[in-house]
Amino acid sequence: MNDDIKARRAASLKTPTGLGVDATRDISAGATTLLADVFALYLKTKNFHWHMSGANFRDYHLLLDDQGDELFAITDPLAERVRKLGGSTLRSIGDISRRQRISDNDADFVHPHEMLAELREDNGSLVASMRALHDVCDEHGDVATASLLENWIDEGEKRVWFLFEILRNTNS
Repeated sequence: MNDDIKARRAASLKTPTGLGVDATRDISAGATTLLADVFALYLKTKNFHWHMSGANFRDYHLLLDDQGDELFAITDPLAERVRKLGGSTLRSIGDISRRQRISDNDADFVHPHEMLAELREDNGSLVASMRALHDVCDEHGDVATASLLENWIDEGEKRVWFLFEILRNTNS
């Protein structure tokens, strides 16, 4: 491989942002881990959407479809924000699996209320991770990433609320 190609491959992603090296490192790392969690929760939500059953099938099926769409809508703006900061982000499913903090659920059967309870907890964890990243953004004066997170936190709280209310009088 010639030296020019090697140099380009090793070139820094230093995008001019007005934020320092520490901000780029800290926020990019946090946002990329958050992105892995969003993808993991998106796929779990779709898994439960596809495998929903029972008396409230239609309502739960449609709810999880909507929630999956919300989660998927976060992925591109979050990844692009990392790149705008000069960081690098996810590259593969394997990269997601190495970084995600949201657990997968590969069970052959999960009771509908257990599905919803698991998603409620996972969405709550995702919101907590978003708040933690927001704190990092505040430390570094990154108002743009913080602003995105504020809207996503609100959406996540809504998902938790809906799942909580559905399960209010159940044992889940």
